[in-house]
Amino acid sequence: QASCLKATWNWRFQRAGFRAAHLLCFSALICELMDQREVAAWMYNHSIKAYTWNHSRFCQKFYTDLVAIQNKNEIAYLNNVIPHYKSYYWIGIRKINNVWTWVGTNKTLTKDAENWDNNEPNNKQNNQDCVEIYIKSSSAPGKWNDEPCGRRKRALCYTASCQDMSCSKQGECMETIGNYTCSCYPGFYGPECEYVTECGELDLPQYVLMNCSHPLGNFSFNSQCSFHCPKGSTLTGPSKLECLASGNWTNEPPRCVAVQCQFLEPPSKGTIDCAHPLAAFAYGSSCKFECRPGYRLRGSDTLRCIGPGQWTAPMPACEAIACDPMESPVRGTTDCSPSTQEFQYNTSCSFRCAEGFLLRGAEMARCSDLGQWTVPAPVCQALQCQDLPAPKKAQVNCSHPFGAFRYQSACSFTCEEGLLLVGASVLQCLATGNWSAVPPECKAITCTPLLSPQNGTMTCVQPLGDSSYKSTCQFSCDEGFSLSGPERLDCTSSGHWTGSSPTCEAIRCPQLSPPERGSMDCSEAHGEFTVSSTCRFSCGTGFKLKGSTSVECTTSGKWTAPPPTCEAGTASAPTSEMRCPALITPGQGTMSCTHHLGTFGLNTTCYFGCNAGFTLTGDSPLRCRTSGQWTAEAPTCRAVKCSELRIIKPVMMNCSNPWGNFSYGSACTFHCPEGQLLSGSARTACQESGHWSTTMPTCQAGPLTIQEALTYFGGAVASATGLLMGGTLLALLRRRFRQKDDGKSPLNPQSHLGTYGVFTNAAFDPSP
Repeated sequence: QASCLKATWNWRFQRAGFRAAHLLCFSALICELMDQREVAAWMYNHSIKAYTWNHSRFCQKFYTDLVAIQNKNEIAYLNNVIPHYKSYYWIGIRKINNVWTWVGTNKTLTKDAENWDNNEPNNKQNNQDCVEIYIKSSSAPGKWNDEPCGRRKRALCYTASCQDMSCSKQGECMETIGNYTCSCYPGFYGPECEYVTECGELDLPQYVLMNCSHPLGNFSFNSQCSFHCPKGSTLTGPSKLECLASGNWTNEPPRCVAVQCQFLEPPSKGTIDCAHPLAAFAYGSSCKFECRPGYRLRGSDTLRCIGPGQWTAPMPACEAIACDPMESPVRGTTDCSPSTQEFQYNTSCSFRCAEGFLLRGAEMARCSDLGQWTVPAPVCQALQCQDLPAPKKAQVNCSHPFGAFRYQSACSFTCEEGLLLVGASVLQCLATGNWSAVPPECKAITCTPLLSPQNGTMTCVQPLGDSSYKSTCQFSCDEGFSLSGPERLDCTSSGHWTGSSPTCEAIRCPQLSPPERGSMDCSEAHGEFTVSSTCRFSCGTGFKLKGSTSVECTTSGKWTAPPPTCEAGTASAPTSEMRCPALITPGQGTMSCTHHLGTFGLNTTCYFGCNAGFTLTGDSPLRCRTSGQWTAEAPTCRAVKCSELRIIKPVMMNCSNPWGNFSYGSACTFHCPEGQLLSGSARTACQESGHWSTTMPTCQAGPLTIQEALTYFGGAVASATGLLMGGTLLALLRRRFRQKDDGKSPLNPQSHLGTYGVFTNAAFDPSP
């Protein structure tokens, strides 16, 4: 415990001793500096002891600093009031960076402020960096000398009249004896430099923007203003101005010049409307574009000037509004006006359909200002015909190129075996929306009804009906008659019998002639020299009959006796000369007569024939009887009859009948309604055989096939060839008959005609 108390006491004693020593040192220093001289507001102090130059800077702690000599007067004053000291006094000048500088103000010593002794400063030993003043020197009072800073001299301190706030810190405070004066810095004025030189507020041009700093007051010395322009303008002139100490700005304010863009003009076929807030076509200008009707803008409709020569987008253009190409409807046509391929605004297109097609949609479309057609493109739809049901017992086969039962649909009809298609076999849907003909019907095939031959009988088997397909008819003749033609006829699927109807002709006996120098008178029940015919004979005057006076034709085709002869003998009573009525050649026929006892006298025999295509109606030959009458009426030539033509609608027929309806020489032409084609020959003629040259045609849609055309052409050629050959044969026969009539080929008086006897021949001339 004693140790602790001792230590505590020692610490406290030491602390108290340190404080006492410090106080004594401070008091001694104060006492040492008590020697002072005061000059008005400026006081000088000097130390009693000598110190190095650096230690002498303690003046800063208690005073201002080592003395700073202001002028010659101050030097004289110090030399007068400060006591002499052998090592003299340090003042506040030192060499810094080899330049003599006032350390209190950090100002360089100027030439006019120097007060060096002669040959000073000399910088002996290159270390004389501090300055002393010779106070009360006998040789150089108040002069300066450079000395090494480590030497000891008294410190000469001063307390300045100038304070920190002297001259408003805007001028240099100049110490004077008893006062100070202010040397204002440039830009300041006033006793205390309290006023700042003003340049005045700037008058800015339009659009110029300014940003200023005013460290000493608005628009005063050292005020700086920077300038800029709003976006779209460029600055012309200085970008910064400063207020000078003279009260003038460094330059005139700049100007803002609007950024210029390229001048714009209205586009072709359009207009432009611009707004210019700064200048024409300058920054901020905006232009709106529009096009005339029928044109649309390609590009931006509004441009703005946003920089030097820079618009927000390229210049727009007005281009003609065009619609998509308008295609012609399938199976139709399009007629557009104007007739260009561009389909521009206001182009109008009208539509038409081909024959047989109906327009579905608008008849006209127009290209609108929106680049769209006012209506969609129409379509051409084939006309619709009525559905065709299949006829009973028939089959229908249709082709539909444009849809079921529409225009150009063609339907062909076929009937079951044994049935005949009545009507057109092919129907076509026409451009009118109607079928080319009424639907056909299937009817049983019938042939022309047959009649039993005269003097004969007919027996028929008809499984499908009277005179229908597959009917069979057998023919036979009465006694004394023979069948001329087929014994059997069948009704074929074509509606024709397998041949012409047969006839029953009376059995004919050999031809008889009157005996020479006699006469013959015959009764003919069925024709000349036919069965049951009876001939009676007589002789002229002076002759008597040798043989049977009469003969009869039997069913065996032979006479009951040979013909008699007239022999010279007892004369008979003379017969008076008599005549039969004169005969004329029948129309379209021939007549050849043998006159035994004068022209058309007793026993004159006349033979008749007809031209080709005509048949003889009546008896041939005729003989002049003793009664003065011919054995029968004079025959006539009648045109051969063909079957009556029955047309099948819609076939139309036009006939010419020079020798009677549907007779030899009749010619018929055929044609069909518009839109149908004739299937078959367009002309037929009644031939000498009693048959038509061609079959009946029909009307049907569509062209004839090559095979059909060749068939009909071949038939026509064959018919023409037959007519030509028949005509040639008839001409030869006629020529032959004429030769006989002219006596160029007389009969032999001894001709044997199958029956023994002598026949007279007036055409025979026995003269050599």
